[in-house]
Amino acid sequence: MKKLLIVLCSILGICTSLYSQHKVKLSLAEWSFHRAIQSGKMTNLDFPRITRTQFNIDAVEYVSTLFDGKASVTDTVYLRKLKNECKKYHVLSNLIMVDDEGNLGDTNLEKRNEAVQNHFKWVKAARFLGCHSIRVNAVGEGTPEEVQKAVIDGLSKLCDYASKYNINVIVENHWGNSSNPEWLLPAIKAVHKNNCGVLPDFGNFDKADRYRAVEQMMPYAKGVSAKSYDFDAQGNETKIDYKKMLAIIKKSGYTGFIGVEYEGERLTEVDGIKATIRLINNCSK
Repeated sequence: MKKLLIVLCSILGICTSLYSQHKVKLSLAEWSFHRAIQSGKMTNLDFPRITRTQFNIDAVEYVSTLFDGKASVTDTVYLRKLKNECKKYHVLSNLIMVDDEGNLGDTNLEKRNEAVQNHFKWVKAARFLGCHSIRVNAVGEGTPEEVQKAVIDGLSKLCDYASKYNINVIVENHWGNSSNPEWLLPAIKAVHKNNCGVLPDFGNFDKADRYRAVEQMMPYAKGVSAKSYDFDAQGNETKIDYKKMLAIIKKSGYTGFIGVEYEGERLTEVDGIKATIRLINNCSK
C-alpha cells in the first residue's frame, strides 16, 4: 500500500508539474492538424494521444470533416474507440466544429430544415464523447436581413433539439455575415436560448475591428479560438496582438478553454502549435 501511494503521488506530481506549464486552460483545435490528417499522416483517432504527449494539452476540439469518413459519426464502435483514447490520455472532448452539413441560414425552408436535421447526428456524437458544444456556421444566401431571419429559425430549431442532450450550439465568426458582430449578435439574442452562444475566433474578421468585435462577442461566448498564422522573431503573432486579445478575454470573466488553432503555412503544424502555446503562456503572465 505504501509503495502504491508513493507511485500515485509521483504521478500526480508529474501531472501537476506538466499542467503548470500552461498559464490558462488550453484546448487544441483539430484544424491545426488538417494537413496531416488530410494527407493520411495521422487520423482523428490519433488526435487525443498527440494532444497529450506532444503538447500536454487537456482538451480537444474536433472538426467534423476530419473524422474518419462521414459514417464514423454514427458508428458507436468508432466513437467508443475515440472516447477510450481520450480516457487513456486524460484528454477532455471539448467541442465539435461542424462543417458541410447544409446552411442553417438557407432562405429555403425545406433546405434549412434539412440542414438542421443534418446536425442532429453531431449533437448525439458530442453528447457521447462528453463535449459541451457543437460549433456551427451561420450561413445562407440572400440579403443580410433575409439570412439573419433564416439563421434565427435554424438555430432555434437546432438548439431545441440539442437541449435534450445538454449540448450547446455555438456560432463562430466564420466569414461573411457572421464576421460582423452587428449582424451576428442580434441573431443570437433573438434565438434567446441558454444553449445558444458564440465562439469568437481571433482571426476571422475582414472589415470589423477584431478587438472590438471579440469584446462584443465575449458575453455570449461558450468557447474561444486563438487563431494564429505566423510569428515574428520575438514570437509575436504577425497579424494579431495576443496580449491585447487575451486581456479582453480575461476582462470578460470567461473561464473556459481557449482553443489553440494554428492555420499558417510557413511553420510545420507541430511548430506552429507550439509557437501559439508559447505566445499564449507569455501573454498570460
